[in-house]
Amino acid sequence: MSEQINYSINLQPKFGSLELIDVPALAASVTEQWFNQTLCGVNDCVVRLGVMQGEFHWHKHDTEDEFFFVLDGEFLIDLEGQTVSLKPHQGFTVPKGVLHRTRAPQRTTILMVEQKSIQPTGN
Repeated sequence: MSEQINYSINLQPKFGSLELIDVPALAASVTEQWFNQTLCGVNDCVVRLGVMQGEFHWHKHDTEDEFFFVLDGEFLIDLEGQTVSLKPHQGFTVPKGVLHRTRAPQRTTILMVEQKSIQPTGN
C-alpha cells in the first residue's frame, strides 16, 4: 500500500446551516482514491467526509486534536508502536502533537471532526 496517491482535499464547506447533507449520495459520487471534503462548520470546528483507499503520509497536528468516525469499510490509524483498527460505527481521537498515519485497505467512508484551523496534511 505504499504507492503514491494524489489527495483530493477540499477545505471550503460544501453546505451551510439548515442544508440537508446526504452523506451516502455524496460518498457514492466520489471517484478519487483519497477524497476529503469539508461538509460544514460547527462553531470553531468542521465536519469532513473522507472517502479513501490506500495510505496517507505520516504527519501530526501541533495544536489540534482529530476525531475519526467510520461509516463503512475499515480505517487503520498507525501510531508510533501500535495500529488502531476502526470498523463501521467506531470512532477514535488522535490528540494534538501525536505522529500518525491513516490507511484504508479497502474503499472506506469516514467522518472527521476537527478545528477549522487544522491543516489536513499536518504541520
